Amino acid sequence: MPDLSFSQNDSNWSLLKKISFQFFFILFSLFIIFNNNGAFYFFRLLFSYPSHLLRQFIPWFSANVLKYEYDFTIFTNGSGDTSYDYISLLFFFMVSLAGCFLWSILDRSRKNYNKLYYWLIVFIRFYVAFTLILYGSIKVIKLQFPDPYLSRLLQPFGEASPMGLAWTFLGLSKGYNIFMGIIEISSVLLLFRKTMVAGAFLSLAASVHVMAMNYFFDVPVKILSTALVFMCLFILAPYFLTIYRFFFSNTPQQLIKPQAPVFKKRWQNITVTSLKYLFIVSTIGFTLSNAWSSQYRYGALAPKPALYGVYNVESYKLNGKELLPLTTDNERWKRLVIENSDFVSVKLMNDSNVFFSFKLDPETKEIGMGPRKGVPTQYKFKYNADDRNKLILSGSKDKDSLSITFKKYDLKNFRLINRGFHWINEHPYNR
Repeated sequence: MPDLSFSQNDSNWSLLKKISFQFFFILFSLFIIFNNNGAFYFFRLLFSYPSHLLRQFIPWFSANVLKYEYDFTIFTNGSGDTSYDYISLLFFFMVSLAGCFLWSILDRSRKNYNKLYYWLIVFIRFYVAFTLILYGSIKVIKLQFPDPYLSRLLQPFGEASPMGLAWTFLGLSKGYNIFMGIIEISSVLLLFRKTMVAGAFLSLAASVHVMAMNYFFDVPVKILSTALVFMCLFILAPYFLTIYRFFFSNTPQQLIKPQAPVFKKRWQNITVTSLKYLFIVSTIGFTLSNAWSSQYRYGALAPKPALYGVYNVESYKLNGKELLPLTTDNERWKRLVIENSDFVSVKLMNDSNVFFSFKLDPETKEIGMGPRKGVPTQYKFKYNADDRNKLILSGSKDKDSLSITFKKYDLKNFRLINRGFHWINEHPYNR
């Protein structure tokens, strides 16, 4: 079997090993540059123009070369698994194949790529580490998986998407978020040669967990999580045999620390080391600082909007006439949910949901609700909220007068968010 494990200690690489390295060098470099995902903050500015060119080229490549049609206005967004992303990955793969073929011809006399391999590993290590530290920090601070929204708590269980179910499950437990976050943040060990292997193992475990969640709950970050798994395996590749012997033989094993290039002059080594630690500290510091401040803007510590809660309609009067709560009525409200300062959701009697833009002025006690997602209806209300959990809205719907009386729902009735932790359970509490 040919030896394809890359190592700095080999002075003469086989042709197959050199070609394999050239392929992975191009592929991983292209992926990291164009799928930076916040790992290297300066990449957004540095590669903004190449990224712009790629966004113009991929739709053309898809339509004219692959004959694959999709909505060409959609690029990477909340989903990292768009048609654009998959076609980009295919294009990177094709460029890597062509590039390594050309590279192997032009550089066929070279015996090894030990130095270039070292720097590729550094590049990959830092990318994986910074990516996982970013994701780990927003788990510890509970930004990625927030507490279940009121709308989620009111949603019938069977109507949830697999991703929505996963987000609710993960967002319910702060402790589990911290546990996942600590494992991902431990990838910081990848940044140092002495702890690189331990960091790669922990990063591999974290990445496999994320990849499995993405695949089995249809979370659209499959490409990135799979890439992180392959990168961790690539880092560990030179140690596979040693790891195998450690676990399955009775012979002592020793991991060899990769040797960093040494410059001739002392000041050059000091400068490179100083820049390395400055880069690490500044990147991690910026990541953690941004995550910390974000929790006060849209995380668990962000201020709740005035009148936050769930309100069930008790009385609905249109032009002075009480409308009966008929389930066939697609105009009468059944419930009002206020959990965002910019928009609210209204459930109608036929159980359909309508979203409105929302503006509340606590000083004048006025509420404005306007069109959103094609809904042209306009509402203007004066509101009155009393100590008995009653909310009364009086105003107009377009040109009609409207008065609605609500009863605020007690959020303590939601079993999911109020069950809590119990050391002792005489019987399973499985509801």
